[in-house]
Amino acid sequence: MFPILQNKIMLSSCSQSAMATNVLNAFDEYKNSLLTDGMDWMTWMEKVNNVKAKFAEIINCDPSEVAILSSVSDCISSVLNAMDLDGKEVLATELDFPCIGQSMLAQQHKQKFNVSFIEYDNNYTIPLDSYEKYMTKNTALTCIPHVSYYSGFKQNLKEISEIVHANGSLLFVDAYQSAGNAHIDVKEMNIDILVTGMQKYLLGIPGIALIYINKDIADQLQPATTGWFGQVNPFEFNLTELKYASSAQRFNTGTPPIANAYVADEALNTVLQVGVPQIEVYLNELSAFGLVKAEELGLTVYSPKDISIKAPCTAVYVGDAPEIEAQMKERNIIVSARKDVIRIAPHFYNTKDDVAHALETLKELISQ
Repeated sequence: MFPILQNKIMLSSCSQSAMATNVLNAFDEYKNSLLTDGMDWMTWMEKVNNVKAKFAEIINCDPSEVAILSSVSDCISSVLNAMDLDGKEVLATELDFPCIGQSMLAQQHKQKFNVSFIEYDNNYTIPLDSYEKYMTKNTALTCIPHVSYYSGFKQNLKEISEIVHANGSLLFVDAYQSAGNAHIDVKEMNIDILVTGMQKYLLGIPGIALIYINKDIADQLQPATTGWFGQVNPFEFNLTELKYASSAQRFNTGTPPIANAYVADEALNTVLQVGVPQIEVYLNELSAFGLVKAEELGLTVYSPKDISIKAPCTAVYVGDAPEIEAQMKERNIIVSARKDVIRIAPHFYNTKDDVAHALETLKELISQ
């Protein structure tokens, strides 16, 4: 099902998962449609809408509350420029992916608001009471990662949501490291905005991102970054009027990434067929095993030791991480470097033997 696994151990799902044959075949489906039909807008839009509906099923929302953009950077920028932030404050955490802070700072050129970053502690985690400490009644938007891309620290979204909303702020969740491997229910958790992309645990490819916005909130926002697919009727071709679509659909922009949508549609089929609950249970087992194995080998782990606050990704300190990543690849082990750590990030197609071999190889390389 995953051809690359015949020759390599793929443990990079925090960056790019292995590609399944059925998912790769979606490229051919799109290519053949171009060769035989030339243009087929009806099928193209069906694929795009399938992606919205299947992602909505995974996070428990209405498909109308899901829009498609190209990256999480696009998503956060669109949200920021749709809000009136003058005189307000926005919060992020030091564990957020850089594009979150970068987009906030860039938006300050257009609006006058303060940006603050919630610090992480010595364990690369954020205590819950830090949110109480940093938040004020002037905080308009609070951006957090469900899972840290660096340490694999997983946060309790429902508890954070309660604090955020008690202070009158909106909650923006970056779920790029958790969508597909962890339980997410945007209604139960009372999440206002959630974003992710496809190439990590959702088994797809780069170039397509999904943004959920609670419909009651979305209808109050007017995105300055828009396009014909963000309008009530894109095929009306109305040049002289701006008629935003309802709910999150107003955050669509130009022509969607059609080829990526073909792939995403099939990738989400695979995730749904296996089941996120089953994936989460299995990956927790691999995660716990990885922690024990790393300790046996004397490796320095920057991830939480408590599985209840840890994602499948295990961050191991190695120093020159890019060099170690390259050496691992030479040995047919695909992992992902970030700063000074190597991230061991299995998916449901991996085994304990995969994790053990990767960690043993890491130990060997950093001991040289």
